[in-house]
Amino acid sequence: MIKLEIKQQVAWVSLARPEKQNALSFAMFVELSNVIKEIKRDRSLRAVVISGEGEHFCSGLDVAAVMKKPSNIIKLLFKWLPGNQNLAQKVVLGWQDISIPVIAKVTGHCFGGGMQIALGADYRIVDKNAKLAIMEARWGLCPDMGANVVLAGLMKRDQALWLASHAGPVSAEDAKEYGLVTQLTDDVDKQTDAVLETLMARSPDTLAAIKRITQQSFRSQQRKILAKETWSQIRLLMNPNTKKAIAKAKGAEDIKFNNAKSW
Repeated sequence: MIKLEIKQQVAWVSLARPEKQNALSFAMFVELSNVIKEIKRDRSLRAVVISGEGEHFCSGLDVAAVMKKPSNIIKLLFKWLPGNQNLAQKVVLGWQDISIPVIAKVTGHCFGGGMQIALGADYRIVDKNAKLAIMEARWGLCPDMGANVVLAGLMKRDQALWLASHAGPVSAEDAKEYGLVTQLTDDVDKQTDAVLETLMARSPDTLAAIKRITQQSFRSQQRKILAKETWSQIRLLMNPNTKKAIAKAKGAEDIKFNNAKSW
Protein backbone atom coordinates (compact mmCIF):
# COMPACT_ATOMS: atom_id res chain seq x y z
CA MET A 1 0.00 0.00 0.00
CA ILE A 2 3.10 2.20 0.02
CA LYS A 3 4.94 2.35 -3.29
CA LEU A 4 8.56 3.45 -3.75
CA GLU A 5 10.05 4.17 -7.16
CA ILE A 6 13.53 5.58 -7.77
CA LYS A 7 13.90 7.72 -10.91
CA GLN A 8 16.85 9.98 -11.75
CA GLN A 9 18.02 10.18 -8.12
CA VAL A 10 14.53 11.07 -6.86
CA ALA A 11 12.53 8.78 -4.57
CA TRP A 12 8.84 8.86 -5.52
CA VAL A 13 6.74 7.64 -2.58
CA SER A 14 3.04 6.95 -3.13
CA LEU A 15 0.28 6.28 -0.63
CA ALA A 16 -1.45 3.60 -2.67
CA ARG A 17 -4.92 2.86 -1.36
CA PRO A 18 -6.99 4.97 -3.76
CA GLU A 19 -10.22 3.04 -3.17
CA LYS A 20 -10.14 4.40 0.42
CA GLN A 21 -8.78 7.85 -0.52
CA ASN A 22 -5.43 6.50 0.72
CA ALA A 23 -6.72 6.26 4.30
CA LEU A 24 -3.94 5.05 6.59
CA SER A 25 -4.08 1.45 7.77
CA PHE A 26 -1.68 0.07 10.38
CA ALA A 27 0.23 -1.76 7.63
CA MET A 28 0.80 1.56 5.84
CA PHE A 29 2.44 3.03 8.94
CA VAL A 30 4.86 0.09 9.07
CA GLU A 31 5.58 0.23 5.33
CA LEU A 32 6.06 4.01 5.36
CA SER A 33 8.49 3.80 8.28
CA ASN A 34 10.48 1.14 6.42
CA VAL A 35 10.52 3.26 3.24
CA ILE A 36 11.91 6.23 5.20
CA LYS A 37 14.70 4.02 6.54
CA GLU A 38 15.45 2.74 3.03
CA ILE A 39 15.62 6.26 1.60
CA LYS A 40 17.83 7.42 4.45
CA ARG A 41 20.36 4.66 3.65
CA ASP A 42 20.52 5.46 -0.07
CA ARG A 43 23.26 8.07 -0.46
CA SER A 44 22.65 8.41 -4.21
CA LEU A 45 19.28 10.11 -3.76
CA ARG A 46 18.88 13.87 -4.16
CA ALA A 47 15.19 14.41 -3.28
CA VAL A 48 11.92 12.76 -2.22
CA VAL A 49 8.38 13.36 -3.50
CA ILE A 50 5.40 12.05 -1.50
CA SER A 51 1.99 11.84 -3.18
CA GLY A 52 -1.30 10.00 -3.02
CA GLU A 53 -2.40 7.60 -5.73
CA GLY A 54 -5.59 8.70 -7.47
CA GLU A 55 -7.43 11.96 -6.80
CA HIS A 56 -6.55 12.43 -3.14
CA PHE A 57 -3.40 12.72 -1.07
CA CYS A 58 -4.83 11.02 2.03
CA SER A 59 -8.15 11.14 3.90
CA GLY A 60 -6.45 10.42 7.23
CA LEU A 61 -6.38 7.47 9.59
CA ASP A 62 -8.71 4.55 8.85
CA VAL A 63 -9.94 4.81 12.44
CA ALA A 64 -12.52 2.02 12.28
CA ALA A 65 -10.03 -0.47 10.80
CA VAL A 66 -7.18 0.40 13.16
CA MET A 67 -9.34 0.31 16.30
CA LYS A 68 -10.72 -3.13 15.47
CA LYS A 69 -7.40 -4.51 16.69
CA PRO A 70 -6.38 -2.77 19.96
CA SER A 71 -2.85 -4.19 19.76
CA ASN A 72 -2.26 -2.02 16.67
CA ILE A 73 -3.04 1.11 18.69
CA ILE A 74 -0.47 0.05 21.26
CA LYS A 75 2.09 -0.55 18.49
CA LEU A 76 1.41 2.89 17.01
CA LEU A 77 1.83 4.72 20.33
CA PHE A 78 4.52 2.62 22.06
CA LYS A 79 7.93 4.17 22.72
CA TRP A 80 10.80 3.25 25.05
CA LEU A 81 11.23 6.79 26.37
CA PRO A 82 8.59 9.57 26.50
CA GLY A 83 10.54 11.93 24.23
CA ASN A 84 11.30 9.29 21.60
CA GLN A 85 9.30 8.99 18.38
CA ASN A 86 6.70 6.23 18.26
CA LEU A 87 5.60 4.64 14.99
CA ALA A 88 2.88 7.25 14.35
CA GLN A 89 5.38 10.07 14.86
CA LYS A 90 8.15 8.42 12.80
CA VAL A 91 6.12 8.58 9.56
CA VAL A 92 5.92 12.38 9.99
CA LEU A 93 9.20 13.43 11.60
CA GLY A 94 11.16 10.71 9.82
CA TRP A 95 11.17 12.94 6.71
CA GLN A 96 12.84 15.64 8.78
CA ASP A 97 15.66 13.23 9.67
CA ILE A 98 16.51 12.71 5.98
CA SER A 99 19.20 15.13 4.78
CA ILE A 100 17.73 15.57 1.27
CA PRO A 101 14.72 17.79 0.42
CA VAL A 102 11.28 16.19 0.84
CA ILE A 103 8.31 17.48 -1.17
CA ALA A 104 4.66 16.62 -0.51
CA LYS A 105 2.58 16.86 -3.69
CA VAL A 106 -0.95 17.46 -2.39
CA THR A 107 -4.17 16.99 -4.34
CA GLY A 108 -7.78 16.43 -3.31
CA HIS A 109 -8.28 15.60 0.36
CA CYS A 110 -5.36 15.97 2.75
CA PHE A 111 -6.88 15.21 6.14
CA GLY A 112 -5.85 14.08 9.61
CA GLY A 113 -2.88 11.74 9.54
CA GLY A 114 -2.38 12.56 5.87
CA MET A 115 -2.12 16.25 6.71
CA GLN A 116 0.45 15.46 9.38
CA ILE A 117 2.54 13.41 6.92
CA ALA A 118 2.46 16.36 4.51
CA LEU A 119 3.57 18.65 7.34
CA GLY A 120 6.58 16.40 7.86
CA ALA A 121 7.82 17.26 4.37
CA ASP A 122 10.07 20.25 3.79
CA TYR A 123 7.82 21.68 1.06
CA ARG A 124 4.12 21.30 0.26
CA ILE A 125 3.11 21.85 -3.38
CA VAL A 126 -0.67 22.03 -3.23
CA ASP A 127 -3.36 21.96 -5.91
CA LYS A 128 -5.58 25.04 -5.69
CA ASN A 129 -8.70 22.86 -5.36
CA ALA A 130 -7.33 20.73 -2.52
CA LYS A 131 -8.86 20.64 0.96
CA LEU A 132 -6.69 20.38 4.07
CA ALA A 133 -7.62 19.53 7.65
CA ILE A 134 -6.37 18.28 10.98
CA MET A 135 -9.41 16.18 11.89
CA GLU A 136 -8.47 14.16 14.99
CA ALA A 137 -10.78 16.19 17.25
CA ARG A 138 -13.75 14.91 15.24
CA TRP A 139 -12.97 11.44 16.61
CA GLY A 140 -12.41 12.71 20.15
CA LEU A 141 -8.62 12.53 19.69
CA CYS A 142 -5.77 15.02 19.45
CA PRO A 143 -3.03 15.36 16.80
CA ASP A 144 -0.33 12.96 17.98
CA MET A 145 1.91 12.23 14.98
CA GLY A 146 4.49 14.95 15.60
CA ALA A 147 2.61 17.69 13.75
CA ASN A 148 2.81 19.95 16.81
CA VAL A 149 6.60 20.03 16.45
CA VAL A 150 6.29 21.30 12.87
CA LEU A 151 3.27 23.58 13.30
CA ALA A 152 5.12 25.77 15.78
CA GLY A 153 7.36 26.93 12.95
CA LEU A 154 4.59 27.40 10.40
CA MET A 155 1.51 28.92 12.03
CA LYS A 156 0.46 31.45 14.61
CA ARG A 157 -0.63 29.86 17.88
CA ASP A 158 -4.31 30.83 17.64
CA GLN A 159 -4.58 29.58 14.05
CA ALA A 160 -2.96 26.24 14.93
CA LEU A 161 -5.29 25.91 17.92
CA TRP A 162 -8.36 26.65 15.82
CA LEU A 163 -7.31 24.35 12.95
CA ALA A 164 -6.94 21.39 15.33
CA SER A 165 -10.03 22.24 17.40
CA HIS A 166 -12.70 22.85 14.78
CA ALA A 167 -11.44 19.80 12.81
CA GLY A 168 -12.98 20.95 9.54
CA PRO A 169 -11.43 21.23 6.08
CA VAL A 170 -10.03 24.53 4.87
CA SER A 171 -9.44 25.56 1.28
CA ALA A 172 -5.97 25.46 -0.23
CA GLU A 173 -5.99 29.27 -0.41
CA ASP A 174 -6.81 29.59 3.29
CA ALA A 175 -4.19 26.96 4.12
CA LYS A 176 -1.58 29.01 2.27
CA GLU A 177 -2.59 32.09 4.24
CA TYR A 178 -2.14 30.08 7.46
CA GLY A 179 1.37 29.04 6.40
CA LEU A 180 0.65 25.38 5.64
CA VAL A 181 1.28 25.62 1.89
CA THR A 182 4.65 26.31 0.29
CA GLN A 183 3.34 26.82 -3.24
CA LEU A 184 -0.22 26.89 -4.57
CA THR A 185 -0.73 25.81 -8.17
CA ASP A 186 -3.23 24.56 -10.74
CA ASP A 187 -0.66 22.05 -12.04
CA VAL A 188 1.02 20.15 -9.20
CA ASP A 189 3.04 17.91 -11.52
CA LYS A 190 4.55 20.82 -13.43
CA GLN A 191 5.23 22.82 -10.28
CA THR A 192 6.79 19.85 -8.49
CA ASP A 193 9.11 19.30 -11.46
CA ALA A 194 10.08 22.98 -11.35
CA VAL A 195 10.91 22.82 -7.63
CA LEU A 196 12.90 19.63 -8.18
CA GLU A 197 14.85 21.26 -11.01
CA THR A 198 15.81 24.17 -8.75
CA LEU A 199 16.84 21.93 -5.85
CA MET A 200 18.77 19.49 -8.03
CA ALA A 201 20.84 22.41 -9.36
CA ARG A 202 22.14 23.09 -5.84
CA SER A 203 24.93 21.27 -4.05
CA PRO A 204 23.44 18.37 -2.03
CA ASP A 205 25.84 19.19 0.82
CA THR A 206 24.59 22.79 0.87
CA LEU A 207 20.95 21.69 0.99
CA ALA A 208 21.70 19.21 3.77
CA ALA A 209 23.44 21.89 5.82
CA ILE A 210 20.61 24.39 5.32
CA LYS A 211 18.00 21.79 6.31
CA ARG A 212 19.94 20.77 9.41
CA ILE A 213 20.51 24.36 10.61
CA THR A 214 16.91 25.40 9.94
CA GLN A 215 15.53 22.40 11.84
CA GLN A 216 17.71 23.03 14.88
CA SER A 217 16.21 26.50 15.28
CA PHE A 218 12.72 24.99 15.62
CA ARG A 219 13.43 21.78 17.56
CA SER A 220 14.40 22.91 21.06
CA GLN A 221 11.20 21.51 22.61
CA GLN A 222 10.75 18.45 20.38
CA ARG A 223 11.13 15.69 22.99
CA LYS A 224 8.79 17.44 25.42
CA ILE A 225 6.17 17.94 22.69
CA LEU A 226 6.37 14.33 21.50
CA ALA A 227 5.94 13.05 25.06
CA LYS A 228 2.95 15.35 25.62
CA GLU A 229 1.32 14.28 22.33
CA THR A 230 1.49 10.59 23.16
CA TRP A 231 0.45 10.92 26.81
CA SER A 232 -2.53 13.11 25.85
CA GLN A 233 -3.64 10.62 23.20
CA ILE A 234 -3.43 7.67 25.59
CA ARG A 235 -5.56 9.54 28.14
CA LEU A 236 -8.13 10.39 25.45
CA LEU A 237 -8.30 6.78 24.24
CA MET A 238 -9.20 5.73 27.80
CA ASN A 239 -11.86 8.43 28.12
CA PRO A 240 -15.53 7.39 27.67
CA ASN A 241 -16.22 10.64 25.80
CA THR A 242 -13.84 9.48 23.07
CA LYS A 243 -15.96 6.39 22.40
CA LYS A 244 -19.00 8.64 22.04
CA ALA A 245 -17.13 10.95 19.66
CA ILE A 246 -15.93 8.02 17.53
CA ALA A 247 -19.46 6.59 17.31
CA LYS A 248 -20.84 10.00 16.37
CA ALA A 249 -18.18 10.60 13.72
CA LYS A 250 -18.61 7.09 12.32
CA GLY A 251 -22.37 7.62 12.04
CA ALA A 252 -21.85 10.90 10.18
CA GLU A 253 -19.45 9.21 7.76
CA ASP A 254 -21.90 6.38 7.10
CA ILE A 255 -24.68 8.87 6.29
CA LYS A 256 -22.37 10.79 3.98
CA PHE A 257 -21.31 7.57 2.23
CA ASN A 258 -24.88 6.36 1.76
CA ASN A 259 -25.97 9.73 0.36
CA ALA A 260 -23.05 9.67 -2.04
CA LYS A 261 -24.07 6.19 -3.25
CA SER A 262 -27.51 7.45 -4.15
CA TRP A 263 -26.18 9.86 -6.76
